Amino acid sequence: MYAEPGIIRKIIEETGDTWALVGLSSNRQRAAYGVAEVLRRHGKRVVPVHPKAEAVHGEQGYARLADIPFPVDVVDVFVNSGLAGPVADEAVAIGAQAVWFQLGVVDEAAYERTRAAGLDMVMDRCPAIELGSMRARNARGGRPVGEPLA
Repeated sequence: MYAEPGIIRKIIEETGDTWALVGLSSNRQRAAYGVAEVLRRHGKRVVPVHPKAEAVHGEQGYARLADIPFPVDVVDVFVNSGLAGPVADEAVAIGAQAVWFQLGVVDEAAYERTRAAGLDMVMDRCPAIELGSMRARNARGGRPVGEPLA
């Protein structure tokens, strides 16, 4: 499992609302674009990080995490697994509180480094799917207090 019990819920509900999406561009056909829309609907500020540094959903884009001139709470990674480790290291360097590797993005060494640096981390999961699961649980009356989401 690539998320400790309760970490998914903690990142979504308790870790700040500024999410940098690495790999987010204006291409509506890419998964990152749809996930960004879901996060925005749930009150998150979504900051695009892409080499083109283009604006997406009305938010200024940046070429690198280090270029963002304000604090980032969560770094959500939409790049392939071979590139994800350095992004996690950058997230640590900028002082993010959490890193989220999307579905199919797996780098166990990066997971260990990131956790060792004190950040929360989820790997091979999608926050849009997790938000939907959380919403469905809440509609059914929720879960017992203290029961982990993940």
